[in-house]
Order: sequence, then structure tokens, then C-alpha cells
Amino acid sequence: MSIPRLEPSLPSFDSGTEDFGTALISRLANEFFSGAAAGNAPSVSPVSLPHTVAGLPVEPGEVPVNPLEAPQGGQGGNRDIALSGGFPNASAISAPPVHPTVVAAEPEPAPKNEQPPTGTHRPGDTRSHEFGEPSFYAQDLGSRLEVPVKRDGAKPDWQLPGLTEESLAEFYFLKDAPHIPSFSTFGTQPSAFAALPDFNVDGVRKDFPALQQHVNGKTLVWLDNAATTHKPQSVIDATSRFYSRDNSNIHRAAHTLAARSTELFEGGREKVRQFLGAADAKEIVFVRGTTEAINLVAQSWGHQNIGQGDEILVSQLEHHANIVPWQILASQVGANLRVIPINDRGELLIEELPRLLNERTKIVSVTQVSNALGTVNPVQEIIAMAHSRGIPVLVDGAQSTPHLPINVQALDADFFVFSGHKVFGPTGIGALYGKSHLLEAMPPWQGGGHMIKDVSFERTVYNAPPEKFEAGTPDIAGVVGLGAAIDYMFELGIPALAAYEHSLLEYAEEALRSVHGVRQIGTASDKASVFGFVVPGIPNERIAKHLDQQGIAVRAGHHCAMPAVRHFGVEGTIRPSLAFYNNRADVDALIHALHQIVRR
Repeated sequence: MSIPRLEPSLPSFDSGTEDFGTALISRLANEFFSGAAAGNAPSVSPVSLPHTVAGLPVEPGEVPVNPLEAPQGGQGGNRDIALSGGFPNASAISAPPVHPTVVAAEPEPAPKNEQPPTGTHRPGDTRSHEFGEPSFYAQDLGSRLEVPVKRDGAKPDWQLPGLTEESLAEFYFLKDAPHIPSFSTFGTQPSAFAALPDFNVDGVRKDFPALQQHVNGKTLVWLDNAATTHKPQSVIDATSRFYSRDNSNIHRAAHTLAARSTELFEGGREKVRQFLGAADAKEIVFVRGTTEAINLVAQSWGHQNIGQGDEILVSQLEHHANIVPWQILASQVGANLRVIPINDRGELLIEELPRLLNERTKIVSVTQVSNALGTVNPVQEIIAMAHSRGIPVLVDGAQSTPHLPINVQALDADFFVFSGHKVFGPTGIGALYGKSHLLEAMPPWQGGGHMIKDVSFERTVYNAPPEKFEAGTPDIAGVVGLGAAIDYMFELGIPALAAYEHSLLEYAEEALRSVHGVRQIGTASDKASVFGFVVPGIPNERIAKHLDQQGIAVRAGHHCAMPAVRHFGVEGTIRPSLAFYNNRADVDALIHALHQIVRR
């Protein structure tokens, strides 16, 4: 619920004015509600946001920069963060491009007593600049710059404004989780492993409204992240602001709203380019998601390059979205589908790859992270081996993008695909990355508006990529929301998120061993996010329903990966899957509920 602001009509707070009392009450009310909305006591003044990415340490000798002292554009201090594949470097962040066919929207004036947007923002900040993207406003900061302090007096590896020694005591990793006993009390004592990295998960969880609800009388524990992730408030707000203020079709009109909408859309493309570490925004094609992206490549590039007797190589770990489109193509052109097998840990038998690659192999299409088992595949090695024979590679990044830093240039992937709803963005939006020379040579997949240069009844001349593959009106709001989700992940620091999740996964897998009779499915040495299992004698559906009664959401079934699951002699598994907003209390709740059903 938004809190109304009381706006005085007075030009000043001169005590000689007859409405001085009204103006003073109005100002005090604004200050009070502004502090309350931010979760602070009314008497607490705002503090500045350190010029760094949460989760990444400050360089030795580096002093966080007061945003008020930063130059225009949000750059300043002795280290700027550029966003390329999730890694910081020395380059400055460039502003999203304005499409050349439109005029940029005029900015709205900044509210009174607020500085113009700096270009940086923090998760949870609800204010915005003129194009609807979250922005941090430095307010009345003066010389206040508070740096959080750990209990031992050392500076932490992450920084958050307003953090004090007292508030550190509230973080879950510094004390036992309330109301839920540690899993070690249920049976087997886990082996020692490193504490979770310093990461403000409690603060992050407050950014996700869905996590604050109750299901069946219990606080929701969302462990179905491999299916879809919840959305931070900044994503919800960005999408809502687009529809409430900027809604227009793109590229095709000369009016102001078309300019705003086009800038947001093309700015979202630039954010995806940075997220994937691509060389050019023209290599980013917007689609509905991973499934549509693979179908596009199969029906466009595949029909052009694969024929009778040719071979398409996939792995046994693939989601159906990376099997069925290739089967359809194979049946259309007379090609054959071949498979890289896995071992009983759920790892690719990579030593089989040289035998499977031959002169008939036209493409390798492989997932980077298995959605059913969590196995992280050695895609860089696979790409290098395929390229040594001149074979292109498509990488399914649906499950890797939420958990790992990605750089398609470092991988040397020919195609890379992912879905927005897996990376805390909206459903129905995703992206295909393709090397420029491949996209330029590919024919369109669908025809319609926008993907054309000229149309007559005799012929059609197509646009260049990426427009050539974006027929019709796209999901503009979805692109805006996806851009906001990428902003959110970059702000937290993708390498920091990956480190935190890896430690939480180790905790969860160790905890799972305390449950009597459990059989873990997928024990690869390199994993992300997923820890699937079965309990012999107890149907998966019964376990999932019991967990749901405890407010715990997991997936039960084959996870659209039947060949991978059937390798283990089962038709389905229970699949809890993690995201960076999960914590040990979530894991402990799961293990506690599993002990209950096993005892029954």
C-alpha cells in the first residue's frame, strides 16, 4: 500500500506566514512516512550508498564514494563497475542507447530536495527516474557515510547503508534460526564445512513480496526455483510503471510515449548484452523464452544447414525443450539425433565426445546446468572440442544464468539461450544470443510487421538482425522487467550470489543425508541449485503434498527431463531447488518436514 504524501502549497517555511503550521506538519509527515516506507525509524536520517556492488569487497585502500560527489552519470571514485558477464572491470557503464528513429523522452523534473538520479540504484529502492527504472537518490547526505562493522571490528566484504553493529545480530547466519531446529538435531551430525559467505539474505528476502505470504498457515518456503523464480519489488514496479506511464508500441511512431517505450526496449537489449557478455546488442534477439529460442535456431539455422543423414548431438541431461525441437527438425529433413551419455552420478561421459563428433555432426546443443540434477556441464570444453571440427554449439543457459556469471565470448558459444522468469524477471520473455555472422546468414522464422524493410506483392526485403527475428509487437513490458531483474542481480553481484548459493547447496545436501532412507538423485562433483531425491516406499506426490501442507514448495515429477531421470531407474524425483533468497532456515524447514513423513 502506498503512503500518501502531503504537499504544502507554500513557497517556504517562513514562520511569519499564516499557514506556517500547515507547512511544518506537512514536512514532518513527509519525513516520517518516508522513513517508515524505507523500513527505518522516523528519526533516522538516510545514509549514502557506497559506490560498490554488494557482495564484492572494497579494494585495499579504497574509500567508498559519496554519491553526491560523483560526476554526472553515476560514475565516480577510484573504481567504476561495468557490467559484462557479471564481472566488474575498469570500464564505466554506458547509458542505454536511444533507438535512432525516435527522439528521447524529456526527463521529468526531480522532486524537491532530491538530487537527479545518479545512474546507480540499490535493491528495494522504490523511487524511479523518468523511464521507470529504479534509481538511488542521495538525500541530505552531507558528510554522513556509515560503513558497517562486524562484531570483531573488521569491515565486512559487503556494504549496506544503515547497517549497524546491533543490526548485524539480526542476520540469520550469526545465530540459530528461530522456531526451526537445526537439521543436526534430527539425526546424523553433518561434517564441518565453511560458514556461508557474508551476504545480507535477510535484506534480500524483504525485496520479494511473494516470500512474505503464508501458505496453509505457514510462511512460504519457496524451493521450486528451477521451475520459476519470484520477482523483486523493483521488477514488479518497473513493469507496472511501464504500463501506467510509458505504454506504447516501439520503433513505429514519432510521439513521446513511443520514444520512451523504444528507449526502454532497446535499453533492455543492452542490459541483456551486458548480462551475457556479448560483443554487440545486435546479437541479442528477444523471444518468449528458452523453448522458443531453441525452436528458432532449429527451424531457421537448422533447416538451412542440416539435411538427410546429418547428425544433431545433444546430451542425456537435456530438458525436453532441447530434445523435441531437434527431433522435429530431424524428422523433417531426415537427420539423426545422437546422445552424449551420463554416468550414475549424473555427469556427462565427456570421454565419449570425440567418438560422437564426426563429419556428419552439424550442431551440438547442450545444457550448461541440468534442471533435473543440477549437474554443471563442462561446456567450454565441449565447445572447444566441437569447434576443432568446425561444428557450432548451442548452449542452453536456462538453469545457469540464475546461478553463474556468464560470458558468451569467453565460452565462445555460437548460440546461447535463456528465460527471463528463471532470472527473477517476468514470464514470457527470454533471449537468444547468436554470433553476428550466424544471425545474418539465417532466414527469418516468422513473418510480419517490423521484421521488414520493404514489402510488395512480388517480394519482401527483411531487416537485419535482431529485428529480422522479432516479427510483430514484442513483449515490451517483459523486456523492461527483464532489464530490471538484471539490474537487481548486478547490484547484488553475480559472483557473490554464486558463492552464497554454492555454500547453501552444500549445507542442503549434507542435511539431506540425515533423513533415513533417502536416495539422492544426481551426485555430480560440480553442481548448482538442485538436490533431487526419492524416498523408496513413499510416493513422490505424497511427499510433495506433505511438504505443501507445511508451506514448502518443491517440484515432484520428471521435470521435463525424462531421459535423465529414467537413467536412475525412476520415473520422477522430489526436486528442491535454491535461489539466493533462500537461507538455512528454509533448508531446515524442509529437512524437519521430511523427518516427519519418514517417521510416519
